[in-house]
Amino acid sequence: MHKRFRVALNVWYALTFLILASLALIYLRNGMAGLNLFIQQWPLSNLAVTLASTAVSWLSLGALIHLFAYEKINKNNLWLTAGFFLVLFVYLGILRERFRYGDYHYYLEAATALANGLPLPDTYLYPPLWATLLRFLVPLGDQGFMIVLWLVNIVALASFYFLLVKILERYNLSHPLSILIAILFLLVNTPLMKTLGFIQVNLLTMDLILLSLLACPKNAFLSALTLALAVHLKTSPVVIVLAFLLEFNWRWLFWFALSLLAIAFIPAALHGFDVYAQYLNNAVLLAQIPDTNFHDTSFDSFLRFLNPFFGIPIETTRIMALGAKALLLVAALYTMAQNVREKSFSKENRLLNAAPALFVFMTLGSPIVWDHHGLFVSLAFLLLLKRIHNPTHWMFFLAAYFLEFIQPSFDFFPWSYGRLIAPMIVLWLMYATRKETEPSPFIASANQWLAKLTA
Repeated sequence: MHKRFRVALNVWYALTFLILASLALIYLRNGMAGLNLFIQQWPLSNLAVTLASTAVSWLSLGALIHLFAYEKINKNNLWLTAGFFLVLFVYLGILRERFRYGDYHYYLEAATALANGLPLPDTYLYPPLWATLLRFLVPLGDQGFMIVLWLVNIVALASFYFLLVKILERYNLSHPLSILIAILFLLVNTPLMKTLGFIQVNLLTMDLILLSLLACPKNAFLSALTLALAVHLKTSPVVIVLAFLLEFNWRWLFWFALSLLAIAFIPAALHGFDVYAQYLNNAVLLAQIPDTNFHDTSFDSFLRFLNPFFGIPIETTRIMALGAKALLLVAALYTMAQNVREKSFSKENRLLNAAPALFVFMTLGSPIVWDHHGLFVSLAFLLLLKRIHNPTHWMFFLAAYFLEFIQPSFDFFPWSYGRLIAPMIVLWLMYATRKETEPSPFIASANQWLAKLTA
């Protein structure tokens, strides 16, 4: 069989060469005008995205044929490989159909400002590292800038698939079940779709967090460095540091502090320390927003909508939002402590038991919680699959999962705020099931079924 795949691989090589040669010949003879004769742009398509999707799909096909040709796919990695290519091809097809992308414009504005020696615009709500790195892409122009970030997100998606499987295995789910959960989770996932559709930095941030969890304690430097990078991409992952503090790993703490400072020096060296003052000023302005956006499912947004109906002063609303987050923090820390004490998620260490509850506060503690931020509670949701025994708990979990990951984004008060309620339901379930250390009936049944399927 592998000989036939080697023939197919040679055909793929030949076709790839012919495609590249024909494009080069047309360009050398007629320039871009010649290429335009052979490439049409559909009215509701982005040509750069169409070409990128096609190219990545074609290269992925070649990679798949190569794996078969050289017998790299075997019984041990068949399902993992199949799941990866399934997820990749599905999203390449979906994203090719999108003709308008959103948040990269904010990145481009910030990167352009830094490249021109100007302050960060008030629409840029991240630490300055991301804009500093992206300033080198500004000469590519709008489309070039966008397509590079689009490709980065595809790589981040591919990485997220493998990291998710690995972290689920680290939490003692079987290899086949981890693959199945990862595939189903990624294929139907509104926050993921929104992240990819807006070319957001969430996937890259989540990859770094998962890599940090996986690398600890074997590689303290890599674990600390990746979490420090995540904190410099988005401030909210700093909450996860608390889970690492519980390990009292002084070597990790040293590397984390050093990495945090070293990375902070990169924007400062290029643009001065004032760039951090600009970031803090933007963060303060963010907390002063007076209106509501139904795609923003934060406590702040929800409470601000009530102002005109009950005549609540905006200053009071801000205090109420801070109070709600303080209560959530207490609930998250208490649940975390219970899970650590009971070793609810893992017998390995405090870190793995502390992290899930902290993901909930990391997400909802922010002054803005867009619908794509639901990606940050992925692990908190998925790990409950191994813990739930009670049918009532299953009903609450499925309702929360639907609200967070399956329900499309929409603008209708108060139903849009299901993504505010869902993580809190999961936090309560973490507490309610804290002593359920035995695998749930779902896990036992799924493992039996998968054992027969993969035998």
